[in-house]
Amino acid sequence: MRHLVLGSSGQIGAHLVNYLKSNNEEVYEFDLVNKDYQDLRVISNTHLDYIMDTCDIVHFLAFDVGGAKYLEKYQDTYSFIYNNMMILTNTFEKIKSFKKPFIFASSQMAEMGYSSYGMLKSLGEKMTHDMGGIVTRFWNVYGYETNLEKSHVITDFIKMAKNNGVIKMRTDGLESRQFLYADDACEALLTLAKKYNTIEKSKNYCITSYKWTRVHEIASIIDVLASCKIEIGNKRDETQRNVMNEPNNNIKKYWEPKTSLKEGIMKLYNMYD
Repeated sequence: MRHLVLGSSGQIGAHLVNYLKSNNEEVYEFDLVNKDYQDLRVISNTHLDYIMDTCDIVHFLAFDVGGAKYLEKYQDTYSFIYNNMMILTNTFEKIKSFKKPFIFASSQMAEMGYSSYGMLKSLGEKMTHDMGGIVTRFWNVYGYETNLEKSHVITDFIKMAKNNGVIKMRTDGLESRQFLYADDACEALLTLAKKYNTIEKSKNYCITSYKWTRVHEIASIIDVLASCKIEIGNKRDETQRNVMNEPNNNIKKYWEPKTSLKEGIMKLYNMYD
């Protein structure tokens, strides 16, 4: 199967590219980080046309997004909203023109109407359902990251522990999240791609660990590995505002997570110098 990964250098996309290749799948990469001409905001893109025509399935992972600190800073700005609206409209138009099977990567925040990021993902879900694609909702996927401006909490804590010996939390850490190791997320996407023709397209498919963990517990797990200090912050969780919307079980018919949080954090911890 020939997979086109849009957002192939992003948090999930980079892991998906490696995972697909390791499973002997053919992969086309497309991301602005790779080449300027791989910009999904550009309306007429002959490079995208060629690959779109050749591929068997599209993984729509591309988005201007990052961890909580990135969203707090940018998600209500003109550029953030404009960039993502252009990515959505141009990409869906290409998929529609070439009539390609596709998987749209949404987020649990699609139900959080106060969030610009959530609203954009919600619009993407509606368009996907109308076009007959598969909607996946991700819950806090973690894995190796190189762009520290957009990095997520587990990566941030590991880097702090290793570089400074202190984890400085932004909040009191009482907010709960569901965290999923990147390899498990990639396995879910490949499973859905292979079963594309039999998947019920009217449903959303939640890709998560199905286990809630407080952020301060993440710091404690890393502390065991690094013997570091932990400094509690005093900011409120403004990104998800302690909303704990429960995932559905639709994907469990096809896939379930394998990697425990402790196991995943240990793997990630050993990847960083």
